[in-house]
Amino acid sequence: MSQPPREITMMQAITVIVSSIIGVGVLALPLFAVQAANSGAPLVTLLGSLLATFGLSLIAMLGMRFPDQSIILYSEVIIGKWLALLGNLAIFFFFAMLTSLTAREFGEVVVTSVLKNTPVEVTVIVMLVLAAISSRNNITTFAYIHFFYFPLLLVPALIIVALSLKTAETIYLQPIYGNAPTNLLQGTLVIAALFQPAFVMSIIIPYMKNPQKAIHSSLWGLLIAGGLYVMIVIAAVSRFGSEEILKLLWPFLELAKATSLPANILERIDAAFLAVWVTAVFTTLLTSYFMTIYSLTAMLKLKDHKMFSIFFLPVIFILAMQPKSIISMYSTITIFGKIGLVLTIGYPGILLLIAILRKKKGGTVDPYH
Repeated sequence: MSQPPREITMMQAITVIVSSIIGVGVLALPLFAVQAANSGAPLVTLLGSLLATFGLSLIAMLGMRFPDQSIILYSEVIIGKWLALLGNLAIFFFFAMLTSLTAREFGEVVVTSVLKNTPVEVTVIVMLVLAAISSRNNITTFAYIHFFYFPLLLVPALIIVALSLKTAETIYLQPIYGNAPTNLLQGTLVIAALFQPAFVMSIIIPYMKNPQKAIHSSLWGLLIAGGLYVMIVIAAVSRFGSEEILKLLWPFLELAKATSLPANILERIDAAFLAVWVTAVFTTLLTSYFMTIYSLTAMLKLKDHKMFSIFFLPVIFILAMQPKSIISMYSTITIFGKIGLVLTIGYPGILLLIAILRKKKGGTVDPYH
């Protein structure tokens, strides 16, 4: 087996992390945070970001111990073939569900806000087809796609936050711990679940030019994405107040509607924002879809993942259409997201601990190209 092509730079790895995280969940982010701690929403978001950073750091440390392998293969070295098979199957099913729920949430936002006469099935299948076709590229091209779209995702969000802070009411952010918050831990877990696409780092590391910089890439990626999430929550809460946000389904979209450029160049920027948001959803969906077919390809020790890209499209679509309403969809997302933390944080933590205790390091080369 040949060495994996090491063509992904540290900067590209950072952009993969950030653009994978920033996606459909950004619209409802302030609502999730406010439901947990009302005025303490920024604190909950910060705690969720720190928890996600801890989880991704575990993945980075594992990748640095096994620089030529993805988690699918080095898990077999650490805990044995059959136990690793259970973990790898869990990764496969989790990202298949994550892909379907992301596509469904995108469809609901579009048919509710823009294309009100379009069936949700149409918007869902269009985005899934786009992700499936794009996932046929190799992992280096996958990284280039994220790198290309990175500025387009980050800059508009920062502009909206900066403009909205001009009319901020700091009283809405007090007390910073919230008014007797009772769901602080639950809210932290819900926010941390929004960072789960960053798990893709577990398959990026073998293709980095310098795998030993994986920890730096992870920390910078989470710093950018987590910092943006905290600023979004601060902007939304300081503009609307926690009580008003509880009445909004997608607070960040409402924030975009309420924001205008200086000198009335563009009175409402929500239309332009939605165009950018579609791109953000695409990069997140591409990551989860790629992770789904990658995990199966690596488990079967195949070199070509392209046949799976279209093969799983109908399955993902059927899973996406299972929730009967927006309420049941978000209920499923919340429950599934918190359960997924066991896989994206707990599982790497166990693998790292066992690898250290058993003094496992290195291994065979990842056959995936």
